[in-house]
Amino acid sequence: MKFANVKNDIAFRKIFGNENKKDVLISFLNAILDFEEKHKIIDVTILNPYQLPKFRDGKATIIDVKAKDQSGREFIVEMQVADALGFSKRVLYYTSQGYISQIDRGEFYDRLNPTIFVGILDFELSQNPKYISRHRILDVETGERIMEDMEFNFIELPKFKLERRNLKTLVEKWVFFIKEAENLEVIPEGMDDPGLIAAFEEANIQTWSPEELEAYDYAGLRETEEKLRLAKAVKDKQMKIAKQMKQDKIDKEIIKKYTELTDKEIDEI
Repeated sequence: MKFANVKNDIAFRKIFGNENKKDVLISFLNAILDFEEKHKIIDVTILNPYQLPKFRDGKATIIDVKAKDQSGREFIVEMQVADALGFSKRVLYYTSQGYISQIDRGEFYDRLNPTIFVGILDFELSQNPKYISRHRILDVETGERIMEDMEFNFIELPKFKLERRNLKTLVEKWVFFIKEAENLEVIPEGMDDPGLIAAFEEANIQTWSPEELEAYDYAGLRETEEKLRLAKAVKDKQMKIAKQMKQDKIDKEIIKKYTELTDKEIDEI
C-alpha cells in the first residue's frame, strides 16, 4: 500500500468529508472531542464546505469539512499546514459564520445549535505543552460557562511525539494516522477501530482515480508554495526589525535573540 499525505487538502477532504464513509468522521470526532456517552455522535450529515455570507458584501469561505450530527451540533474541521497571518482571526470568522448561517433573518435565536471547531495544525500555536488543547468562553474569575455554543479545539502535530509501538488510545492512533500515514506501507497492528481502518483504506492512493491523483499533486504543490511564501514574509519582517535595531545601535546578541537571525544575516543588513 501507498498512503497519501493526509495533511494535503485533497486527501484530507477525501478521507474526512466522504458522505459514503461517515464512520471515519464520526470516529475521529468522538475520539478527539471526548464526548460523554449520552453526547456521542451517532450520525453526521456532511454539509457543503462553501460558506456563503449572511449579509451582502460579506466574505465567503471554503472550509475543509463541515458536518452536522443527529442533535443539530455543527462541526468545522480544518487542516492547516502553515501558520498563516491572522490565523486565529480566521478561525473565529469560520466558526462564527458557520454559527449564524444556521438560521435566516427573522428566525428565533433559540434555533441556533453549538458550533465546534477542530483545527489540525502542522505547526505550534499555543504555549500548552500538550498536543490537544480546548478553548471555551468562560468567566475569567469563576470558570462559569454561560455562552456554551462555541468551542475551539486544536491538534498541534509537532507536539505529538509518540511512536507506533507506544500508541494506546484511539485519540493517539488518529493523530498518528494524520501525522505519519504517508510514511507507512501497511496498516499498523492495533488499528482496530472501524472508522480508522476505513480512513487508512481511503488514504491508499493506489485506489485513487487519475483525476484525484492529479488534484492531489497540484494541492501539494500549492501548499509548498504557500509555506515558502509565508517563510519569506516572516524572514522579511525579521530583517526589517533587525535593520531598525542596528540603526538604533542595539547589541548584535540582542538582535539575534529577538529576530532569530544568524550573525551573517545581521552583518549583511
